[in-house]
Amino acid sequence: MSKVRKAVIPAAGLGTRFLPATKTVPKEMLTIVDAPVIFYVVEEAVKAGVEDIILIQGRGKTAIEDFFDTSFELEHKLEKDGKIHLLERLIKIREMANIISIRQKHPLGLGHAVLCAERVIGNEPFAVLLGDEIMVPQSEMNTTAKLTQLYGEHQASTVAVMEVPETDLNKYGVADVETLSDGLFRVKNFVEKPAPSKAPSRYALPGRYVFSPSILNLLKNVKPSINGEIQLTDAMNELCHQEKFLATTFDSKRFDAGDKLGYLKANIELGLIHSEVKDDLKIYLKGLISRLDGGTK
Repeated sequence: MSKVRKAVIPAAGLGTRFLPATKTVPKEMLTIVDAPVIFYVVEEAVKAGVEDIILIQGRGKTAIEDFFDTSFELEHKLEKDGKIHLLERLIKIREMANIISIRQKHPLGLGHAVLCAERVIGNEPFAVLLGDEIMVPQSEMNTTAKLTQLYGEHQASTVAVMEVPETDLNKYGVADVETLSDGLFRVKNFVEKPAPSKAPSRYALPGRYVFSPSILNLLKNVKPSINGEIQLTDAMNELCHQEKFLATTFDSKRFDAGDKLGYLKANIELGLIHSEVKDDLKIYLKGLISRLDGGTK
């Protein structure tokens, strides 16, 4: 039985939706309350039992790598100033997992980003977590943990799916599925960003996957799209025709932190459960709602 020990986190995008902030700061390093987006993604993978985190990065993204490294000067100052709780948090971050950084030299799409990790993955199953998607678990098992558990039980690639309104289907890859049990499906096909009238279902892909190593060879043979990118969905389509391929719903709140509104929602909702700010934030939001309802500024 193969255990999922490795995870690929593509983080090479330019973050154009957040310009000018992302001119010098990677979008994955934008802060949600008091930690960068990438921290929540890595934390999810680690809590799912992943040991090796493979970051696929582009130029100008060294801040991500540095975040998970040792900061001697800062740690020494915190220890000297007696700020042990902050020091312990920094140590916990750099010891979370084995971080492996790989440069994606050309922006050739998500499929190419995954293929960049081939030498590190070898012949093992692996998870893929998109670097700007935050999943806040609403139960003991997070989304990636559920995927790795299902892979262990079925030895089959498994992706997370969520129901979305028809009007949003053209924003996602969509799965054509056959129901096996409550919340578990066999995938027959994938369609990338279909028009609502052509979508095979309302089950969209929110950016959490566990693959058998077979997908790496399939990615090598994917024909580039019109813009020259290698689409992960194309290889997934071929894989579900060759092997058993599963999809599952999940019990997490999902935030698209690569979108301005999704980023703001994540800050508010995670702020409402953060021990240091939740009470004051609730008071502020109640007052704000009251002012808006009353028509005052």
